[in-house]
Amino acid sequence: MNVFDKALLFGNPLDPYAFKGVGECASNSDIITHFHTPVTTATSVLGIAFNDGVVIAADLLASYGSLARFKNCPRILKVNKNTVIGVGGDYADYQYLKELINGKIIGEECLEDDIYIKPASLHCWLTRVMYNRRSKVDPLWNNIIVGGIQEGKPFLGSVDKLGTAFEDKIIATGYGAYIAIPLLRDAVDKKPELNAQEATEILKKCMEVLYYRDARSWNKYEMAVITSTSCEVQGPIEIKADWNIAHKIV
Repeated sequence: MNVFDKALLFGNPLDPYAFKGVGECASNSDIITHFHTPVTTATSVLGIAFNDGVVIAADLLASYGSLARFKNCPRILKVNKNTVIGVGGDYADYQYLKELINGKIIGEECLEDDIYIKPASLHCWLTRVMYNRRSKVDPLWNNIIVGGIQEGKPFLGSVDKLGTAFEDKIIATGYGAYIAIPLLRDAVDKKPELNAQEATEILKKCMEVLYYRDARSWNKYEMAVITSTSCEVQGPIEIKADWNIAHKIV
């Protein structure tokens, strides 16, 4: 066994001399245990309910630490004809969740009874999944927004990595919870019953503001619009940024 093989087993793979005794096997006290922490992460997901449906938006960037590394990573998943989810946080954990949900969809299709999971049911199921992993002290590092049509009415709910869940007309995760929520609340306060076009426009505005203010965001994003008659994921939509005012910002 060479020094680099030992490094992979007993220490930091980037530093083959990080363990004691290059010429001998390291003891148990020398073994380094690495805990599961997010590596490749994505930022905010925004959602707003309007009079006939729900709009959810998320950008396409996955950051490797602070490096804007992967610029084509969709985080909006169309579950079925009336349910969509948007996921922020660790991208690998999102891929794991996607596999779980796709397995559930395949199981439903095999029954051939034309009954599909509804957004409220998926929201409840995800709370159990997230809480189960949290209870094992191995959480999925994600914040999830579930949107869709439930019994003919708009449904919008959120689940975090601890399994904490709630429903609301406006939801934002990540940095959007600080920047976008005030804009969304202002729009809803001015007009409680938004239509699809108004809801889409306010979310586009929020995504633009996040691109300017959130260092982990990107100028390309996807947007899902769910109504009682359609479920469409649009994108990538590109933000036409204007940085002329940047020198005025302190």
